[in-house]
Amino acid sequence: MKKLGFGLMRLPLLDPDDEKSIDIETVKKMADAFLAAGFTYFDTAAGYHEGYSEIAFREAVAKRYPRDAYTITDKLTLFMLKEKEEMPGFFAGQLERLGVDFLDYYWLHGLGTDSYRQAEDWGAFDFIQELKEAGKVKHLGFSFHGDAQLLDQILTEHPEMEYVQIQLNYLDWEDEKIQSRLCYETAARHGKPVIVMEPVKGGCLATIPEEAETLLRRCHPDASMASWAIRFAASPEDILVVLSGMSDEAQMQDNIHFMGDFQPLTGEESALLQKTREIIQSAIAIPCTACRYCTEGCPQQIAIPDYFSFYNDLKRFGPSQMRAVRRRFNQLKENHGVPSDCVKCGKCEERCPQHLPIRQYLEDVAKELEG
Repeated sequence: MKKLGFGLMRLPLLDPDDEKSIDIETVKKMADAFLAAGFTYFDTAAGYHEGYSEIAFREAVAKRYPRDAYTITDKLTLFMLKEKEEMPGFFAGQLERLGVDFLDYYWLHGLGTDSYRQAEDWGAFDFIQELKEAGKVKHLGFSFHGDAQLLDQILTEHPEMEYVQIQLNYLDWEDEKIQSRLCYETAARHGKPVIVMEPVKGGCLATIPEEAETLLRRCHPDASMASWAIRFAASPEDILVVLSGMSDEAQMQDNIHFMGDFQPLTGEESALLQKTREIIQSAIAIPCTACRYCTEGCPQQIAIPDYFSFYNDLKRFGPSQMRAVRRRFNQLKENHGVPSDCVKCGKCEERCPQHLPIRQYLEDVAKELEG
C-alpha cells in the first residue's frame, strides 16, 4: 500500500461556516485523482463534518468504484453514544452511510484514559472483535490520544489490536504532552504498524514563519511546506499510512506529486526540520505549558490552556488556521466558559508556575476569537 491516505475530515465546503455543506463534485475530482495515482486508503468517522463525511465518501467513491478499488476506515466513536447497547446500531448506520457491506479497517476512536476505561466497561474490544469474526470488518485497531505509558498498557492488555493511529509530526515529535516519538516507539516495540494522523498539525505546518520557510526553500525551492511535514511523518520504518486531510484539488495534486514516488528524509533534511521546529516554537505568543493548574477552581470553567493554544496557532501560522481554530473553539465552548467570561478573580494567576498575566492574555484571546 502506498503511504498516503485521504483523511475525510477537512473536505472542501460550499459554505465555509457550514461543515455539512461539502462540495461533493470537488470531492469526486479529488477522489478520482487519488485513486488514479494508485492510492487507495480513505479514512472517516461518524463525527466528521457533523455526520456528512461518511455520506460524502459514499457519493464520491462507493457509488462510483468497485469495492476492490479502495480501502475504507471508520471508527467506533463511543463518546457519541449514551449506552453500550447502541454500538450495533451505530455500526450498522455507518455501513449504510458509507454505502458498503464491510469495512477494511475499524478503529476504537480516540482512546485516552477515560475513553479506554469506557471501552473496557462497555466491552467495545469484544464487540469489534465479533464484527471481524462475522466478516463485517477485516482489520482492527484504535486511534490514540494519550501518553506512551497508557499506549503500552493498552497494547499489553489487548494484543489482538492490529494497528495504532497516533498524532505524529515534526513539531510534536519530542513534545512532552503529545509524545509522538515515544508513542511511535511503543507501538513499534509491540510490533504494531502505525497510521499517522495530523502530520501537518491541522494545517499549521503548511504555513510556517517566514524565517523557517526560507530555510527549507534553500534546500528545495519548489517543495511545499506540507510536503516536508508529510515526508517527515512517513519516513519512520513502521509507518503504514500517513493521513492528509486535504481541502482542495491543489493540495491533492501536491500530495500525489511527492508521495507517488516517496523518498524518506535524508539526514540533512532532518537537521533542517529540527531548526524549523526551533524557529516555530520560538514564535509562540503565549508561553503556556498546558499544566492546567490555572483551570482548577476557575469559577467560569474556562479552558484557559486550550484557548491559549488556539491563539498561538493563529499567531504562528496566520489566517490560514482560522477555519480550524473556529471549529475547535466552537466545540470547546459547548462545555466550557469562553475567554470573555473571565471575572478577573485572579485565582488562575496565583496557581500559574510560569507567572503569566493570564487575565490580560484572556482579553487578547477574546478579541481574536470572539470579536
